[in-house]
Amino acid sequence: MLFRTLVQVTFPLAAANVMNQAARMVMAIVGPVIAVELGLSAVELGVLAASLFAAYAATQLPLGVALDAFGARRVQTALMLLTAIGFAIFALSPGFAGLVSARIVLGIGISAGLMAVIKAHADWFERARVAHVTGIATAIGALGSAFTTSPVQAMLPALGWRGVFWGLCLSALAVAIWIFLSVPDKPRGPGAARTLRGDIALSGRILASGTFWRLAPAVATLSMFNFAYLGLWAGPWLRDVAGMDGPARAGVLFLYTFAMVGGSVLAGSAASRATAAGLPSFLVPIVSLAGMVLLQAGLMLQPSQPSLVLVLWLAIAVFGAAGPAGYIALCQKFPPEQTGRVSTGVNTLTLGFAFLVQAAIGWILDLWPRNASDGWHSDAYSCALALTAALQALAAVVLATAGRRRGLAVPT
Repeated sequence: MLFRTLVQVTFPLAAANVMNQAARMVMAIVGPVIAVELGLSAVELGVLAASLFAAYAATQLPLGVALDAFGARRVQTALMLLTAIGFAIFALSPGFAGLVSARIVLGIGISAGLMAVIKAHADWFERARVAHVTGIATAIGALGSAFTTSPVQAMLPALGWRGVFWGLCLSALAVAIWIFLSVPDKPRGPGAARTLRGDIALSGRILASGTFWRLAPAVATLSMFNFAYLGLWAGPWLRDVAGMDGPARAGVLFLYTFAMVGGSVLAGSAASRATAAGLPSFLVPIVSLAGMVLLQAGLMLQPSQPSLVLVLWLAIAVFGAAGPAGYIALCQKFPPEQTGRVSTGVNTLTLGFAFLVQAAIGWILDLWPRNASDGWHSDAYSCALALTAALQALAAVVLATAGRRRGLAVPT
């Protein structure tokens, strides 16, 4: 029964998360190529990448209502069709304005990637299994990043960046069909009648609760680094600080994504085991945040030895993959029927932070003069890393002290 549910529910929705990861990760490989071809500045490149997150974030709150009202199957099928349209627009765009428009459409299309998985798992799996099976789905989703590193780098000479986006378009269409044919709709129990006005009112109560605002911003910062760096700035860092060429950068990012696969499974399993043992629900996110801070401090030292660079980035991938465990821990403080709205509320903060941080990194890099190879200064990258490390250190303190507070209200 477990395997059948994995095949029907987890695997097709995880495939949608593959497209989610691919849409974000592909800019780390094609971004520098597009910047040279179209003459984009660091700020323009940052805005181009971050516009996806802005649209993604703006979609989250209505998406939560839709997921709770209509279920993962119908919502995700429609959004995967929109994702295919976004990839097609990007492939056809002649300049910066068109590319930004395409990224906005893509941001809406991939907006339910992880959220649909969490919602469907809350509907179809026992509470104790949710973190574990979500870790499996997240690991599968991380393959989307792997597919858009070395494979994309290898295909660029033959297909060009526009051909890569046409391939992503066809993949999104195939995923939409798979979800529509495979994922079942959750049967509605007695008393499940609902109104749009009631759904919106409940969303307001969730967003006004002390539980949400004490924990959600801290949970959101755990995934922020991967959104901001793996989505764009990791590639330039490897070029300008570590001195790696295109194939070497793609190789590191390729291995990074597989480390995320392992990290997702480990984090999901560890979170489920911690819950079963009666340990604090946010133990895994706290440990992961602390690890991320230390590893970013290592990157701030500007290492150039390839083996050390690889170890640091792979360790960051493992710790950074714990983001979904934080989402689930927070969602389980609310009734199951509110999972869609709680998870998308957290994701709104995550994506909002990612948009601001990704754009801020571009702004910080432009404060220094360009280097001889027209890249950005190493000290500028270290300054940008100090920003994300400080935010995550604060988040770890917040989660570590949250368990000492009592009486946090949960809306019902």
